[in-house]
Amino acid sequence: MSKTPIYKVIFYNQNQVYELYAKAIYQSEMYGFLEVEEFVFGEIGQVIVNPGEEKLKNEFAQVTRSYVPMHSIIRIDEVEKEGVGKIHELPAGSGKVANFPTMPQRPGSITGDSGD
Repeated sequence: MSKTPIYKVIFYNQNQVYELYAKAIYQSEMYGFLEVEEFVFGEIGQVIVNPGEEKLKNEFAQVTRSYVPMHSIIRIDEVEKEGVGKIHELPAGSGKVANFPTMPQRPGSITGDSGD
C-alpha cells in the first residue's frame, strides 16, 4: 500500500530555473552529479495545455536519465502528487554576478594536501 514518492527538483540551467517532477533521484556514480529518472508530467488526457510544461516535455521527451550537477541544484522536495513543471527565465541582469561553482570535497580527502 506504500505509494511511490514523487520529487520536485528545482535547478539552474543556462540562465533558467527548471522545476520538474520525477519518481527517482539519487547520487550518481559520476562524482558531483545527481541522477534524475522517471520524469512525471501532467496527465495525457488533460484538456488544458500548459506551454511551460509542454516545453519541458519536448526537451525531456527522449531522455531516460538526466545528470544534474550538484552545484546547480536549488532544492529537492518530496511531494504528495506532481504539479506543473516549469521553466523560469532569470530576470535581466541577474547573470552578471554569480557564485563561482565549486565542487564539494570528496569524503576522506584532506584539505591543504599538496599530494607530494
